[in-house]
Amino acid sequence: MDLGGKRVVVTGGASGIGKALCMRFGAEGAAAVVVADLDVDGAADVAMRLSASGTRSRAVRCDVADESDVVALVRATEAETGPIDLFCSNAGIAVAGGVEVPDADWERIWSVNVMAHVYAARALVPLMAARGGGYLLATASAAGLLTNLGSAPYSVTKHAAVALAEWLSVTYAADGIRVSCLCPQGVRTPMLLGGLDEDEPSATSVLAAGDVIEPDAVADAVVQALAEERFLVLPHPEVATYERHRADDRERWLAGMRRLWASLSGESLG
Repeated sequence: MDLGGKRVVVTGGASGIGKALCMRFGAEGAAAVVVADLDVDGAADVAMRLSASGTRSRAVRCDVADESDVVALVRATEAETGPIDLFCSNAGIAVAGGVEVPDADWERIWSVNVMAHVYAARALVPLMAARGGGYLLATASAAGLLTNLGSAPYSVTKHAAVALAEWLSVTYAADGIRVSCLCPQGVRTPMLLGGLDEDEPSATSVLAAGDVIEPDAVADAVVQALAEERFLVLPHPEVATYERHRADDRERWLAGMRRLWASLSGESLG
């Protein structure tokens, strides 16, 4: 995909990876960038920056866990801006802990990290298929290919997000719909930094896994992958190696992950 002249929507666009994507898409010549976020003030600031640089932009408050909000975002954008060429389902949250995490937290992270992608596809696939194509970008995580030590809800929902993106890519290719799935490791975002401030194992494990990169580096990787219409977007290329090791010898990979978790948590393997 050549981003020049395209109409783009980014959820979670007020900060972090979403903000970097919005700004980069504008720099690439997108005709319009819609910045959607629960933080409408933050989204408005990003939209203002885009408009100042010459990119048509507007901010929209959107709770991606609410299907009616996602539907309204799509309908309003198509009516006011024109057909959506690229929809970036980027908003996500993290919840630390394991199976003991309360149901309400499991349900919230499932709604944001998985169902938001379902809602976006449900609203957009028929429209895109009818006009011969479109592009969906799903932000998942390296945790969706591997795992996130210290957070079962995050690992499970990011695996589900990858699986859904793969299914969409296979099922709607003949309709001209392209899908990419973004799977970074550590990125310097408010979500990661907040976890580090609270000394959460799920956040500190990210540091143990490799370099923490800037959101702009993620945006660079996304633009390159979109240009190549490549499914998997890996701003940390080493994730491909880790995934191969996991597939080639799962028992060895699990043993290594157990050792890493023991070192981070202070627990004994027995």
